[in-house]
Amino acid sequence: MDAPLRFFRRGLVCLHEALFPWRCLLCGSPGAEDADLCAPCAREMPRNRHACERCALPLPVGAALCGQCQRRPPPWDAAWAPFRYGWPLDRLETRFKFGADLAAGRVLAELWQREPAPADRPDLIVPVPLHRRRLRHRGYNQAWELARPLAAALGVPMRQGVLERIRGTSAQTELDRVARRRNVRGAFRLRTDALPNHVVLLDDVMTTGATLAECTRVLRRAGAKRVDVWALARAPAR
Repeated sequence: MDAPLRFFRRGLVCLHEALFPWRCLLCGSPGAEDADLCAPCAREMPRNRHACERCALPLPVGAALCGQCQRRPPPWDAAWAPFRYGWPLDRLETRFKFGADLAAGRVLAELWQREPAPADRPDLIVPVPLHRRRLRHRGYNQAWELARPLAAALGVPMRQGVLERIRGTSAQTELDRVARRRNVRGAFRLRTDALPNHVVLLDDVMTTGATLAECTRVLRRAGAKRVDVWALARAPAR
């Protein structure tokens, strides 16, 4: 970014701070680092420092494969989830996903951008799509809203519409692992003719990975050589 543009953007930030001071969405204290999150609350975010390299499951000590991946490896190649799904991140995620709080989404996107990304960058980021009925009801796709600023920060292309959710499914929240797999089976299809070699599937939260696994299979059948999955947060094992 050249100097005049940096100066202009910094001026906009200062104007915003003067007219609309940053306020922490969690505790109401003054925000920090040009965000609606204070420094103490940012430090409380549950970072996923020790995890399975294959599925990002939080572990006491990092490992190439957790027990579940040893027994049944997922169809993707690697996973990155910089946070664990827990307090206080889960509060922001709930407000963003179910409360139409886009300010909470911006905070989550900014937190994700601050975390060290995998060195092996993909050729394309593909957000997991919503079914058109759910998208119409919610008004936005939370995976798209997180993917767009992250892709821009990393300099990686992102495309909507690569995958389409062709079947409305029940909410995964209350389903067990087996029911989740059954719920999303055959729910996605490809909407493009060609894919690059290395694709990343991106979602907001990864629980059992059933949705990401089904999307991965669709991309594999279409010729993707490597598929990784990225999620903002990974739910710990029950």
